[in-house]
Amino acid sequence: MAAWLLLAFCGAALAETDRIQMPDGVVPKADSYVCTYAPLDPEKHHYLTGFEPLVEKGLAHHILLFGCEEPGSYDSVWDCGEMSARYESLEKGPVCQSKPHILYAWAKDAPDLTLPKDVGFQVGGSSNINFLVMQVHYMHEKDVEDKTGIALTHTEEPQPKQAATMLLVTGGQVPPQSVESFETACVMEESVVLHPFAYRTHTHRHGRDVSGWIVQENAQGEDRWSKIGQRDPQLPQMFVPVENKTMEIRKGDMLAARCIIENNEDHVIEMGATGEDEMCNFYIMYWTEGETLSDNTCFSPGAPNYYWSSEAMLNHIPGF
Repeated sequence: MAAWLLLAFCGAALAETDRIQMPDGVVPKADSYVCTYAPLDPEKHHYLTGFEPLVEKGLAHHILLFGCEEPGSYDSVWDCGEMSARYESLEKGPVCQSKPHILYAWAKDAPDLTLPKDVGFQVGGSSNINFLVMQVHYMHEKDVEDKTGIALTHTEEPQPKQAATMLLVTGGQVPPQSVESFETACVMEESVVLHPFAYRTHTHRHGRDVSGWIVQENAQGEDRWSKIGQRDPQLPQMFVPVENKTMEIRKGDMLAARCIIENNEDHVIEMGATGEDEMCNFYIMYWTEGETLSDNTCFSPGAPNYYWSSEAMLNHIPGF
């Protein structure tokens, strides 16, 4: 079981800081995804308000923290890579038994993250997030035990603004010696008002630019694009505060993200889970004054089968 200091089974309230960390014996294997879990207090809600990555340089490629109703395994550590290289000594399983909630992500020496005042991720109690699951991606094999983890700041004090994270992501492939635009877009269909406060970009080494937008159509059918954020994914992959803190996303608005990927190699590069593949991810961290979205993922098949202009029928598309 993960090294969660104050387990719900003990009947103790959580302290102001705690950590989830890889247990003893985990050694990085090339292109492997490994998960561990921590149970939460079933009697009380707690609110996550800060995240500090606990990493040694050169071991973990990236970390994802999920909230689960039930973890994908009750082993202390398991292989949770759906399409990645097999970690032979571990049992294989999903991240969560049912739909995972993305809470936090880290890569490329990103710093700590503290949420804005009065904002928190509600976990435990009746929230349907009964467990935290930390997934670590190792890109390279290392002959050393890894203790990657996340230190969490949390409180029992109810936070008036509920936090959640949305992921915009694509599939697809990049032909050799080419530059390709990977695009995804989804219409907001739920009656929830989102207030974005931070964003994060993620690609592997071929990514050149990642951007996210709110798109609204006027009566004449013309699209107005409001940028949530744009960043070079080769910089530390931190959650960056949005510049426009007054923007809102409402029912009927469209969310759109784009990654520019440059393949200067002599073979096709697929979107996938290994270090030799690519990824196109744009994360939006937002708060609401009530319920958060029931569906926090926007996916498209990506290039060469999906583009904003042809599949989403968008116009006035910004350049890059």
